[in-house]
This record gives sequence, C-alpha cells and structure tokens, in this order.
Amino acid sequence: MVAQDYARTYRANSVLTAGPGQLVLMLYDGALRALSIAQEAFARPPEDMRRIEIINTQLLKAQAIINELQDSLDHQAGGEFATTMHRLYDYYNRRLFEANLRKQVGPVIEVEKLLGEVRNAWAEMLQKNEGIRVQGVRGIA
Repeated sequence: MVAQDYARTYRANSVLTAGPGQLVLMLYDGALRALSIAQEAFARPPEDMRRIEIINTQLLKAQAIINELQDSLDHQAGGEFATTMHRLYDYYNRRLFEANLRKQVGPVIEVEKLLGEVRNAWAEMLQKNEGIRVQGVRGIA
C-alpha cells in the first residue's frame, strides 16, 4: 500500500469515528482547504491553462461543503442562531459564486477569513464542551 492509500484510509476512519461536532469541523476544514487551493490557482500565470479549471473546481467544492453545513442546520432547535447561520452561509455562497463568475480573488479571500473565524469559534466550543484537542488548518486556530 502506498502512502496515499494509507492517508485515504486514515481520513475515512477519522470520518467514521468522529462525533457530530468533529464532522462539522471537518467540513469547515475541507471548505477552507478548497478556498486555499483556489487562491493559489488565482496566483498562477494567466496563460496556465489549468488555472481556470482549478479555480472553478475548488470554488464549487467549497460551495458544496457550505451547502452541506447549511442543510445540517436544525432551525427548530437552533432558533435565531440557526437562522443567522443560514443567512451567513447564503452570503458565503453568493460571494463565491461572484468570485467564480468574474474570476476575482477578493471574494475568496473575504469568505476564507470569515469562514475561518466561524471555524475557530466552532473549534473553541468543541474544545470547551467536549474536551477535544483541535488542530488548526493552514495557520488558522
């Protein structure tokens, strides 16, 4: 088995054994990773033919993850907080749609910053409530 296969198996086991709070954290981390890759692609020279494909793929991936986070909100139990988060996720998706449509990095940077703050708040809450040690993503946390 090659290292990549071991890593894939480790990730799969991590997901299977994670609690609901950890799964949400993994979703945040996945979206932040996709946004980071998209930003790196924006920095590539315009003549790089894969640049646009990478940007599009990673922004769509981030949007899919944000949609999953949005769909997992329990509006009955979460009340006003769930409504606020729903609106926030809508805003993130709108900004990423604009970034992808216009191929502008600004909205990606904005969403990465805002989503990183939400991710860090979630990680802090997990740490306090569940005693889980949380590692940061790319300098976040």
